[in-house]
Amino acid sequence: MKQIQMTTNSSFSLISTNKIIQMSDVSTSYDSKNFALEGINLSIDRGTNYSIVGQSGSGKSTLLKLMNGMMVPGKGIIKIDYVSPDMNNKKFKKMMNTIGYIPQSLGLIKNISVLDNILIGALPRLNKIQSFFKKFPEHEIKEAKRILQLVGLTGKEDRKAYMLSGGEKRRVAIARALMQKPTILLADEIVSELDHVTAREIMDLIRDAQKRMNLTAIMVHHDMQLALEYANRVAVIKDGHKILEIGVEGADIVDFQTGDMSTEEIMEMYSDDAKK
Repeated sequence: MKQIQMTTNSSFSLISTNKIIQMSDVSTSYDSKNFALEGINLSIDRGTNYSIVGQSGSGKSTLLKLMNGMMVPGKGIIKIDYVSPDMNNKKFKKMMNTIGYIPQSLGLIKNISVLDNILIGALPRLNKIQSFFKKFPEHEIKEAKRILQLVGLTGKEDRKAYMLSGGEKRRVAIARALMQKPTILLADEIVSELDHVTAREIMDLIRDAQKRMNLTAIMVHHDMQLALEYANRVAVIKDGHKILEIGVEGADIVDFQTGDMSTEEIMEMYSDDAKK
């Protein structure tokens, strides 16, 4: 249901709808010649898990970069809670801390401890002196330890990041993002190169955090089966175009927004990637 609060001069001071991310006819390019994405239309409901699936080079990661303001579209409109994601947009700068972004590289600092990596997520809340000296208040340290426990890393807060396994590093990256107290979590191929058991442990962790914190999770995958298992909706990207969007309820596919493909055909498209 749409909720609108208006000021006395009838200008909108707050617009809150179920749609937290909207893209309309969005195209972008890295070289001004060839489109990385073209004609993308999508809308993402608040508090849901949305997956973007495609093969390498299809434009999946570029979509996330557009959502967090690292890139701006050459054409079309993007709104994150009705604010354009652009580093030069003052309104977006104020809300950037509400977007947790986990890149493919994870972005951990290898030579510092697990706890210190997690505390990085709290830096935007510190004053200039605290931030410069990385002097975290006791309540922030307590919160980091609580999140550390939530992601299953109890007892490893003093371990250096480079000493961790692949699954543990991903847990630290998730914890750091949660430390930001985000409303949106963007994760780029966070379970790639993990075995199926560990991948599902990480996906279970994100799903649990999403429900606890009412997060909107947007996750890039190459594994269609995993996306269908965890997402509310799945967008399929091929050669920079969204060719299909699938609604999922439990184990059932409930609708196709575009295209005319069977579940078997979709699964076959990505079976090679899923086996890697």
